[in-house]
Amino acid sequence: MTPKYEVTGRLIAAGRALVEVGREDFAKAAGLSVEVLTLLEAGGSAWVDSEDDAEAIVRAFDAFGIVIVDEADGLGAGVRLKFTRQDVKQIVRLETEGGMSRLDDAP
Repeated sequence: MTPKYEVTGRLIAAGRALVEVGREDFAKAAGLSVEVLTLLEAGGSAWVDSEDDAEAIVRAFDAFGIVIVDEADGLGAGVRLKFTRQDVKQIVRLETEGGMSRLDDAP
């Protein structure tokens, strides 16, 4: 099976390191167990062959502001921040403030 999203264990570990998120928090955001996440990361450069697991990882990446940079121009794949570190910290702070929640869509 060809994965819909090309994700490897190394990309997962790199993404977590980039945003300084522990395995427990990342696994929770992905909806995976810590054991499954540990096994995926232990796979190193092997592609995550489960489409469901790969989609879960991509969703968690998105939640933490991580973007996958595909292989191109003779360079390998990698990860980068969707937002600056300061933006991410501000977003996290605002999301944990509490208060009434409302739709984000502006009229």
